[in-house]
Amino acid sequence: MVNNWLNIIQHYLLPPTCILCKNTGIDDQDICQGCFNDLTRNTQCCYRCAEIYDFSISKPQLCGHCISQSPSFDETHAPFIHQSSIRYLIATLKFNQQYKNARLLGLLLASHLKKTAEMPEIIIPIPLHKQRYKQRGFNQSIEIAKTLSKQLNIPLNTTSCIRQRNTPHQVNLHAKERKKNIKNAFKIIKPITAQHVVIFDDVMTTGSTVDELAKLLKKSGISRIDIWVCARA
Repeated sequence: MVNNWLNIIQHYLLPPTCILCKNTGIDDQDICQGCFNDLTRNTQCCYRCAEIYDFSISKPQLCGHCISQSPSFDETHAPFIHQSSIRYLIATLKFNQQYKNARLLGLLLASHLKKTAEMPEIIIPIPLHKQRYKQRGFNQSIEIAKTLSKQLNIPLNTTSCIRQRNTPHQVNLHAKERKKNIKNAFKIIKPITAQHVVIFDDVMTTGSTVDELAKLLKKSGISRIDIWVCARA
C-alpha cells in the first residue's frame, strides 16, 4: 500500500517524459504514444536468429542460414529493428551513459516478452572484458537486464561467465571475421544448474557473439538457450 502511494506521488511530481521528443510518456515509461508507434518492429523474421525477412510470412520459419548451419541457441526474441529511435536509445546509453535509456529499453522488451516468450530460469547478460568495463565504467547489457529481471521476476546471473579475451570491436567486421574474432572469448568460472537460460545483449547483428557463448553453455550441459535482444540489425 505504501509503495502504491509513493508511486502515485512520484508520478504526480515527476511524470514520465518522452526521451525522444519531451512529450508526456505513457504507462510510466519515458516514451510518448507517437514515438512508441514509430518504433520499427521486427515482425517478419526467422524464429531462431531473428534475421529480418524482406517478405511476409504467415507462420514461424527458419532462414537459410539457420537451415544450413544451425546456431547453438534455440530461439531469439528481438522485437525491434536497429534503426532510428531504437538505435539512438542504445547508442546514447552505450556511449553517453544515458542510464534512463536502459530502463526504457528494459520496459519495452519486457512488455513484448510477457506476450511472446517462454520464461527461463536465469538471464545471463553478455559479459564485457574487464579492460573494456574499466574504460566504459558499466555494461549496458547488464543495465538493461536489471529492468528485465525486475519486470519478469527472473534472476540475473552476472558471475558465472566472463569474457577472457578483450576482443576488438565487431562493428566493421564481416560475418566470418566476427566469428573468428569472438572465438573462445568466453569462459565459465562458476557452475550453472539451470536448464533453460537466456543470453541477453542490446543488439544482435550476425549473432556471432551470442552463438559463441551459447555454444559454451550448451557444452556445459544446459539444454535450452534463448537469446533476448532489444533490436536486430
